[in-house]
Amino acid sequence: MSQTDLDPRRFERARSAFRSVAYAKFLGLEMGEVGDGTARVHLDVRDELLQYHGVVHGGAIASLIDTASAFAVLTRIDLDDQITTTDLTIHYLRPISSGRMTATARIVRGGRRLFVLSVDVSNDSGALVATAVTTYIRLQ
Repeated sequence: MSQTDLDPRRFERARSAFRSVAYAKFLGLEMGEVGDGTARVHLDVRDELLQYHGVVHGGAIASLIDTASAFAVLTRIDLDDQITTTDLTIHYLRPISSGRMTATARIVRGGRRLFVLSVDVSNDSGALVATAVTTYIRLQ
């Protein structure tokens, strides 16, 4: 994980939070660059992620998107705030059966409670695999 233009405390929080998510470890997610309102997360395709037709299961892609979104939001909230997903809309554009997927999330709009993000998932050659819009809420 690398840091770009981000308060060191927020970067450390994102890194620590990412390391503590057992589900991310289980899937094999890797944190990439984290910036102010942005995050990149990688996932290497492996047999355990493939569905019946030999392509990555949509749920694995959804998890990649959701995780990247969460860490983008973590760069913008107070250190003791908590968040959760309220909406996740995905458009699957092309199948992927090998290589690495990268989800790049960026906050489009951040308010007092809600954050709306745009997320692109690309393959090794940079072709879009999926696009998504996610919404997160700051818990009170």
